[in-house]
Amino acid sequence: MQHNWIGRSEGAQVNFKLDKHTGSFSNLDVFTTRPDTLFGASFVAISAHHPLASYLAKENPKLAKFIADCDALGTSEAAIEQAEKRGFNTELHVHHPLINSKKLPVYIANFVLMDYGTGAIFGCPAHDQRDLDFARKYNLTVTEVVCPEGEEAETFLVEDVAYTGPGTIINSGEWNGLNIEEAKNVAIKEIEAISAGTKKVTFRLRDWGVSRQRYWGCPIPIIHCSDCGIVPVPEKDLPVVLPDDVEFGESGNPLDTHPTWKQVACPKCGADSVRETDTFDTFFESSWYYLRFVDPMSDKAFNAEKAAYWMPVDQYIGGVEHAVLHLLYSRFFTRALSDVGYLDLDEPFAGLMTQGMVCHQSFKSSDGQWLFPNEVRKTDNGFVSVGDNLPVQAGRVEKMSKSKRNVVDPEEIIKSYGADTARLFMLSDSPPDRDLEWTEAGVEGSFRFISKIFKLSSETPTRPDRKISSEDLETFSKDALDLLKIAHRSVTIINENIERFAFNKCVAQLHILVNALSSFKQAGEDSDRIKHHVLELLAQMLAPFAPHIAEELWFNLGNTELVSTSPWPYVFEELLNDDMIEVAVQVNGKVRVKLNLPVDLPKQEAEAAALSTEEVKKYMSGREIKRVIVVPNRIINVVG
Repeated sequence: MQHNWIGRSEGAQVNFKLDKHTGSFSNLDVFTTRPDTLFGASFVAISAHHPLASYLAKENPKLAKFIADCDALGTSEAAIEQAEKRGFNTELHVHHPLINSKKLPVYIANFVLMDYGTGAIFGCPAHDQRDLDFARKYNLTVTEVVCPEGEEAETFLVEDVAYTGPGTIINSGEWNGLNIEEAKNVAIKEIEAISAGTKKVTFRLRDWGVSRQRYWGCPIPIIHCSDCGIVPVPEKDLPVVLPDDVEFGESGNPLDTHPTWKQVACPKCGADSVRETDTFDTFFESSWYYLRFVDPMSDKAFNAEKAAYWMPVDQYIGGVEHAVLHLLYSRFFTRALSDVGYLDLDEPFAGLMTQGMVCHQSFKSSDGQWLFPNEVRKTDNGFVSVGDNLPVQAGRVEKMSKSKRNVVDPEEIIKSYGADTARLFMLSDSPPDRDLEWTEAGVEGSFRFISKIFKLSSETPTRPDRKISSEDLETFSKDALDLLKIAHRSVTIINENIERFAFNKCVAQLHILVNALSSFKQAGEDSDRIKHHVLELLAQMLAPFAPHIAEELWFNLGNTELVSTSPWPYVFEELLNDDMIEVAVQVNGKVRVKLNLPVDLPKQEAEAAALSTEEVKKYMSGREIKRVIVVPNRIINVVG
């Protein structure tokens, strides 16, 4: 995302001379990444905010209204992309730089952005979809100049879809037969040779305005002196402290209207001067907070020695909305501080994980009002409102928002199912970096799993006099060893998946272990020791995901300390020697999840492991399971 936001583009800046001087304008500079398509140009378009457009609008009310309509559309790329392509013919023309006899009409177009390139483009309709839509609307020429492989140059035509792929240059004089990259290089050399342009690199990155006209922010440490100009506040006077006695309620910046705070002597000449009353954008300060945290009591901005020890931050977790602002600024600050010698560090964050959103289906009543999920119930014929049974329109599954009322009250979930159920469901349904669809069926599935664990907890064997050690393994039965292998392999799998933030796979492995433990029927003293050992492992592995039920299980096993304070479980390496195998689980022939299962796991246990996963439950959507096909060590296919 940062790569796209910075938007480095290599291409050429081409000079198109106007056929007549217009005000102070004699030419239009156009940046293009496709100089190879110059022979396909049929028009030039400028942004509604281009200086030439502003000049022409002064004497043309129709153009002024067109520009106002463009402003109403919005300036975001998404809004512009979705809008109908519209243009205003200026009646001006430019000379084609490579074809002496050819002139191109100049339009003002609503899809040209002023803050990209020069705010002007040349349109090559055959090889750009927006240009093609525009050309068809205004009956402009479409000239194909790139021919796909396998097509004949004489017969290749672009109709409704522009061709943007690779190919061979055609209809372009001496460039014919070149590939696109070769033609780009030749085009740049030719326009440079006739002083009609040059090679150019541009960026989409915009300037960052860091000042805000408000009280709550870090003061900008600048003093304005009528004699010395702009003077930085001396380091000994930092930080600049905000006044406590400001008056809110009046319009404008309260720092600017404060009677004394901004009055200060110039640090250079001592003359009466004024402080800068704007404050920094909060993003400015959050761009380096991690450096302050390495030593928050330091009397300097940050302790470089401790920063060298602690930095970079091992793992950053945050929403995707910060990817092109906060995180980009943080990287800029870090590199700037490194360049001037304050830091020996290039990147502030070693790892990044952006979490997904919690989503829910939205609902509307027959009169168009949004409804909460608990105001709707499902019937055989669709959805109806609770109470009056009126038809309800089901909308998309989308991000939870108060405005659309597709939200779930956490207190109701906790009251009905407990906090551990909510935690387990949110972790088990999908990886944390993807969106999660909140469903009642999914919550109930997690509740059943916790109930199963609680039942195991209530049937806990008494604490054995002697714990299991690796020396005991030779004396155990095959069934006992199989259970222990699953338990100790689970520790390893969950270890690995916690490191990868694959919490859904951790929960899936816990399901496998609980199913194996539930089906273990061996009786006797050794079996009680084995069950107790496996249940302790289960409690320790469960604790990060469902801490309350884990503590209950841990206590029932005879432990007096909290499971959260116990060491992470160790594994018997001897139990890991037998290979585990990754088995694909399908629902109606489509792979929905992959499980790590013991080699040659009995079909009944493999089937149980697959049916316990949230993915299978989700994609079955309550349908009856007709059969389960188990191909040992390879595939489990659930058919419904």
